[in-house]
Amino acid sequence: MSRTPPTGWVVERADVTSAESAVLLRDYLVDVSDRWFRLHEDRDSTPEEIEQSLAEMPSGDLAPPTGDFVVARSGERLVGCVGVRLVPDRSDVAELKRMFVRPEARGTGLAGALLGAVEEAARDLGATTVRLDTRLDLVEARALYRRQGYVEVPAFNEGDYAEVWYAKTLR
Repeated sequence: MSRTPPTGWVVERADVTSAESAVLLRDYLVDVSDRWFRLHEDRDSTPEEIEQSLAEMPSGDLAPPTGDFVVARSGERLVGCVGVRLVPDRSDVAELKRMFVRPEARGTGLAGALLGAVEEAARDLGATTVRLDTRLDLVEARALYRRQGYVEVPAFNEGDYAEVWYAKTLR
Protein backbone atom coordinates (compact mmCIF):
# COMPACT_ATOMS: atom_id res chain seq x y z
CA MET A 1 0.00 0.00 0.00
CA SER A 2 1.29 3.40 -1.00
CA ARG A 3 -0.97 6.30 -1.92
CA THR A 4 -0.41 9.90 -2.90
CA PRO A 5 -3.36 12.07 -1.87
CA PRO A 6 -4.02 15.28 -3.82
CA THR A 7 -2.09 17.35 -1.28
CA GLY A 8 1.22 15.74 -2.19
CA TRP A 9 2.01 13.51 0.76
CA VAL A 10 2.59 9.83 0.35
CA VAL A 11 0.95 7.52 2.87
CA GLU A 12 2.62 4.12 3.18
CA ARG A 13 3.39 1.28 5.52
CA ALA A 14 6.76 1.56 7.22
CA ASP A 15 9.16 -0.18 9.57
CA VAL A 16 8.32 1.03 13.07
CA THR A 17 11.88 0.16 14.18
CA SER A 18 13.62 2.36 11.59
CA ALA A 19 15.63 5.38 12.68
CA GLU A 20 13.27 7.83 10.94
CA SER A 21 10.24 6.20 12.57
CA ALA A 22 11.97 6.50 15.96
CA VAL A 23 12.42 10.26 15.41
CA LEU A 24 8.76 10.67 14.48
CA LEU A 25 7.59 8.60 17.47
CA ARG A 26 9.76 10.69 19.80
CA ASP A 27 8.24 13.88 18.35
CA TYR A 28 4.77 12.38 18.87
CA LEU A 29 5.56 11.64 22.50
CA VAL A 30 7.00 15.11 23.15
CA ASP A 31 3.88 16.67 21.61
CA VAL A 32 1.34 14.72 23.69
CA SER A 33 3.47 14.80 26.81
CA ASP A 34 4.05 18.55 26.65
CA ARG A 35 0.31 19.12 26.18
CA TRP A 36 -0.43 17.01 29.27
CA PHE A 37 2.18 18.70 31.45
CA ARG A 38 1.16 22.20 30.30
CA LEU A 39 -2.44 21.45 31.20
CA HIS A 40 -1.75 19.79 34.55
CA GLU A 41 1.54 21.29 35.76
CA ASP A 42 2.04 24.46 33.63
CA ARG A 43 5.34 23.20 32.21
CA ASP A 44 6.84 21.13 29.39
CA SER A 45 8.04 17.57 29.80
CA THR A 46 11.61 17.02 30.81
CA PRO A 47 14.04 14.98 28.70
CA GLU A 48 14.09 12.41 31.50
CA GLU A 49 10.30 12.06 31.41
CA ILE A 50 10.40 11.56 27.64
CA GLU A 51 13.07 8.87 27.95
CA GLN A 52 11.13 7.12 30.69
CA SER A 53 7.93 7.20 28.62
CA LEU A 54 9.70 5.86 25.55
CA ALA A 55 10.98 2.96 27.63
CA GLU A 56 7.55 2.30 29.14
CA MET A 57 5.68 2.52 25.80
CA PRO A 58 7.63 0.53 23.23
CA SER A 59 6.20 0.51 19.72
CA GLY A 60 7.73 -2.72 18.46
CA ASP A 61 4.33 -4.44 18.49
CA LEU A 62 3.20 -2.14 15.67
CA ALA A 63 4.81 -4.52 13.19
CA PRO A 64 3.83 -7.71 11.39
CA PRO A 65 2.59 -10.29 12.00
CA THR A 66 0.22 -8.79 14.61
CA GLY A 67 0.52 -5.08 13.88
CA ASP A 68 1.43 -2.47 11.31
CA PHE A 69 2.73 1.09 11.14
CA VAL A 70 1.72 3.73 8.62
CA VAL A 71 3.59 6.96 7.90
CA ALA A 72 3.02 10.00 5.72
CA ARG A 73 5.83 11.73 3.86
CA SER A 74 6.02 15.13 2.34
CA GLY A 75 9.09 14.94 0.15
CA GLU A 76 11.73 13.29 2.30
CA ARG A 77 10.23 14.38 5.62
CA LEU A 78 7.91 12.18 7.69
CA VAL A 79 4.93 14.33 8.69
CA GLY A 80 2.62 11.84 10.35
CA CYS A 81 2.11 8.32 11.61
CA VAL A 82 -0.31 5.87 13.14
CA GLY A 83 0.03 2.28 14.24
CA VAL A 84 -2.29 -0.63 14.80
CA ARG A 85 -1.96 -3.90 16.69
CA LEU A 86 -4.23 -6.85 17.22
CA VAL A 87 -5.61 -7.17 20.73
CA PRO A 88 -4.18 -10.29 22.42
CA ASP A 89 -6.75 -13.10 22.41
CA ARG A 90 -9.00 -11.06 20.05
CA SER A 91 -7.77 -11.49 16.48
CA ASP A 92 -10.87 -9.63 15.22
CA VAL A 93 -10.10 -6.43 17.18
CA ALA A 94 -7.23 -4.04 16.53
CA GLU A 95 -6.09 -1.07 18.62
CA LEU A 96 -5.05 2.18 17.05
CA LYS A 97 -1.87 3.65 18.60
CA ARG A 98 0.51 6.60 18.13
CA MET A 99 -1.69 8.79 15.90
CA PHE A 100 0.35 11.90 15.12
CA VAL A 101 0.46 14.66 12.52
CA ARG A 102 3.19 17.29 12.71
CA PRO A 103 1.83 20.79 13.42
CA GLU A 104 2.66 22.08 9.94
CA ALA A 105 0.52 19.34 8.33
CA ARG A 106 -2.50 19.66 10.60
CA GLY A 107 -5.77 20.77 9.03
CA THR A 108 -4.79 19.40 5.60
CA GLY A 109 -6.77 16.14 5.65
CA LEU A 110 -3.67 14.09 6.38
CA ALA A 111 -5.04 12.62 9.61
CA GLY A 112 -8.06 11.23 7.76
CA ALA A 113 -5.78 9.73 5.11
CA LEU A 114 -3.66 8.09 7.82
CA LEU A 115 -6.78 6.67 9.49
CA GLY A 116 -8.00 5.24 6.18
CA ALA A 117 -4.63 3.59 5.58
CA VAL A 118 -4.36 2.12 9.07
CA GLU A 119 -7.92 0.80 8.87
CA GLU A 120 -6.90 -0.98 5.66
CA ALA A 121 -3.89 -2.41 7.51
CA ALA A 122 -6.19 -3.58 10.33
CA ARG A 123 -8.46 -5.32 7.80
CA ASP A 124 -5.39 -7.01 6.31
CA LEU A 125 -4.56 -8.30 9.80
CA GLY A 126 -8.05 -9.81 10.02
CA ALA A 127 -9.65 -7.21 12.29
CA THR A 128 -13.31 -6.30 11.93
CA THR A 129 -13.21 -3.62 14.64
CA VAL A 130 -10.70 -0.88 15.47
CA ARG A 131 -10.70 0.70 18.90
CA LEU A 132 -8.64 3.35 20.66
CA ASP A 133 -8.34 5.35 23.83
CA THR A 134 -7.39 8.98 24.12
CA ARG A 135 -7.44 11.92 26.50
CA LEU A 136 -10.22 14.46 26.94
CA ASP A 137 -7.87 17.39 26.27
CA LEU A 138 -6.98 16.08 22.78
CA VAL A 139 -10.11 17.69 21.36
CA GLU A 140 -8.87 17.81 17.77
CA ALA A 141 -8.19 14.07 17.79
CA ARG A 142 -11.57 13.32 19.34
CA ALA A 143 -13.33 15.41 16.68
CA LEU A 144 -11.37 13.60 13.96
CA TYR A 145 -12.35 10.18 15.26
CA ARG A 146 -16.02 11.14 15.37
CA ARG A 147 -15.86 12.56 11.82
CA GLN A 148 -14.30 9.30 10.65
CA GLY A 149 -17.11 7.16 12.08
CA TYR A 150 -15.70 6.21 15.48
CA VAL A 151 -18.22 6.09 18.31
CA GLU A 152 -17.64 6.45 22.01
CA VAL A 153 -17.70 3.10 23.83
CA PRO A 154 -17.35 1.97 27.45
CA ALA A 155 -13.83 1.80 28.85
CA PHE A 156 -11.93 -1.28 27.72
CA ASN A 157 -8.66 -0.60 29.56
CA GLU A 158 -7.28 1.32 32.51
CA GLY A 159 -4.43 3.24 30.88
CA ASP A 160 -2.90 6.07 32.88
CA TYR A 161 -3.97 8.61 30.26
CA ALA A 162 -7.09 6.89 28.88
CA GLU A 163 -10.11 9.10 29.53
CA VAL A 164 -12.36 8.37 26.56
CA TRP A 165 -12.67 5.27 24.36
CA TYR A 166 -13.79 4.88 20.74
CA ALA A 167 -14.44 2.02 18.33
CA LYS A 168 -15.36 1.58 14.69
CA THR A 169 -16.66 -1.44 12.83
CA LEU A 170 -14.64 -1.95 9.65
CA ARG A 171 -16.63 -2.58 6.49
